[in-house]
Amino acid sequence: MRDHETSHAHHHHHGVHNHAPADYGRAFAIGLALNLCYVAGEAFYGIAGHSLALLADAGHNLSDVLGLAGAWGATLLGRRLPSARYTYGLRRATVLTALGNAVLLLLVTGGIAWEAWLRFFTPEHPGGGVMIVVAAIGILVNGFTALLFMSGRKNDLNVRGAFWHMAADALVSAGTVAAGAAILLTGWNWIDPLVSLVISAVIVAGTWSLLRDAVKLSLDAVPEGIDRREVEIYLRALPGVSALHDLHIWGLSTTDAALTVHLVRQDDAGAQALLPRIAEEIAERFGIGHVTIQVETQETAGLCRLRSDHVI
Repeated sequence: MRDHETSHAHHHHHGVHNHAPADYGRAFAIGLALNLCYVAGEAFYGIAGHSLALLADAGHNLSDVLGLAGAWGATLLGRRLPSARYTYGLRRATVLTALGNAVLLLLVTGGIAWEAWLRFFTPEHPGGGVMIVVAAIGILVNGFTALLFMSGRKNDLNVRGAFWHMAADALVSAGTVAAGAAILLTGWNWIDPLVSLVISAVIVAGTWSLLRDAVKLSLDAVPEGIDRREVEIYLRALPGVSALHDLHIWGLSTTDAALTVHLVRQDDAGAQALLPRIAEEIAERFGIGHVTIQVETQETAGLCRLRSDHVI
């Protein structure tokens, strides 16, 4: 047996890193169609009714449409097989899309908040009745679309982003209905920009965790739901393992995780039979399906240039 053994295995993930079901393609298509129609109607009546709250929600929904389209496209790209140049395939596109969606949503929200602030000084006269009717339709459209992604919100950052955007939109539409009713009852036009600012705050609050997790994955952080310390404890407890180094865990996509590690044993006897078991158990216990292990003996470990934790 060679001094260095490498095991590489790719399994379907369990726990927090399951692949999204194949029928999400239809969910994306239905969600896009419904929201495109709604955005067009909401923008029209927002302009006709002089309602910034409706226009703000239309801009937000438009960013969601772009987000849904990007997430769908990234999911399709993620299914492409590895190539000579892209040896992991294009699964990282899902991470980049999640990051882009979060940034886009924050930019749109900033514009909405600024326009709302200006409306306090140059108020419009929004039609409360129009706001109520259009926003009520939005509750139905966004609520139904959110339900399409509800089952996958814990397993995929892209699906989670789609779900929370749609769920937040349903809540925002409910707030717009309330604003329209308040304007009809009181005649206070400043309620419209106030609701727009509240909408902006809700969007930022809901987008922040998406942005944070997308940035972490883009920087190869250990994915959420995987405890690096627990993985290390498991590896150190393996039969014959006296030490380990160069342990890395990162996300290949919003659903796939990878691990590489050097294991040090007293000798290499039985290492070949141990490697498939390690890969299978890591997939089952930690949801890490792409595992690469290098086995070293005490003698060869001292020669490994990656034995220090400070060397990458």
